[in-house]
Amino acid sequence: MRSYLLVAAVIIGATTALIGCSTLQRAVEIQSDLDGLTRSGVVGSIATLDDGTTTAVMTSGVPNRTNGDSIGKNDRVRIGSVTKTFTASLVLQLVAEGKVDLDAPIEQYLPGLLHGSDMDGSGTDGSGTDGSDMDGSGTDGSGTDGSGTDGSAITVRQLLQHRSGLPEFAGEPGADEWIAANEDRTLTPSAAVAIALGKPAQFVPGTSFVYTNTNYIVLGMLVESVTGRSYADELQSRILDPLDLEDTYLPAAGERDIRGDHLTGYQDLDGGLTDVSRTEPSIPWSAGAMVSTGTDLNAFWRALLDGQVVPAEQLAEMTTPQVGATEAEGLGYGMGVGATELPCGVTYTGHSGGIYGYYTLSGATPDRAFTVTLTSTPKDQPDTVAILSHALCP
Repeated sequence: MRSYLLVAAVIIGATTALIGCSTLQRAVEIQSDLDGLTRSGVVGSIATLDDGTTTAVMTSGVPNRTNGDSIGKNDRVRIGSVTKTFTASLVLQLVAEGKVDLDAPIEQYLPGLLHGSDMDGSGTDGSGTDGSDMDGSGTDGSGTDGSGTDGSAITVRQLLQHRSGLPEFAGEPGADEWIAANEDRTLTPSAAVAIALGKPAQFVPGTSFVYTNTNYIVLGMLVESVTGRSYADELQSRILDPLDLEDTYLPAAGERDIRGDHLTGYQDLDGGLTDVSRTEPSIPWSAGAMVSTGTDLNAFWRALLDGQVVPAEQLAEMTTPQVGATEAEGLGYGMGVGATELPCGVTYTGHSGGIYGYYTLSGATPDRAFTVTLTSTPKDQPDTVAILSHALCP
């Protein structure tokens, strides 16, 4: 096991500078957190802390179990569902431009995608009486609550907030991507939605909160429909290029290997700890396929909260947690982001990303941005609140 601290100081407008004591102390505490994760079985981890003038990169473990190299400070990782924040940002840019109405039904932009589709799973073929019920309530009484809700009534806002009721199209997070890569299969967004529509609706749209990847696959399709360009092209031209995020990209369908230097992801499978970093990106797509670095993600979060990505009006909606909408890490969910108050009283805004072999937690406060990625599951559940507090509390 190798553990070391990489600290890079960059002062805007100057070539060299010293690291402040507070940043160095934070780096020491974060390093201790990472080393604890290594002792708990994590193969490799990397954390990047940025306060706008100083960047500190901490690592522990190794990037690959087979060669024992050192982890590089700009090694790429799969960021999983942190992709959703980028997708939400694209949609909210289109809202600001008057091209998308948050409260319009998705049917307005993607005619027929959800209209006339089963979401009830009733009958031997999963079909309802007329195929349009979100809850399975047809004249045969096979539905769950008898409301007869039509899937085409789902709004853009409900998709962004995970309040659509659309079922999850994927199986175990990451497993489908890894299996598909091994079997040389890809998946189109419309096929992913079709898989979801063959399952029972989780609830009538707007009445509850359940986090699913399906919502953000539909939103990726929305971006393409409204702009007439690919999701990848819009991502590149609207966010990645303007912010100079040169180490961030969305792999194309069939591009299963991570470009350049990267951390290898591992999963504990029947045969033991297995390299699962080679996955099929067309499955998670706009919900979770992006690759990035801590440095790039921190730059993105700082720009987002500074109003450089999404205008102020839409940013306020994006970052305001919904009542009763809490994701796994305890963050109150808004639109593509979560927010919580750390024990020190500082508000943290961010997103987590879990995909086979990688777990990323990335976000920012008004003063600092922080990203940490683990490349295998530790024996003991990480205390994410403590890690965030060490990095971000005054």
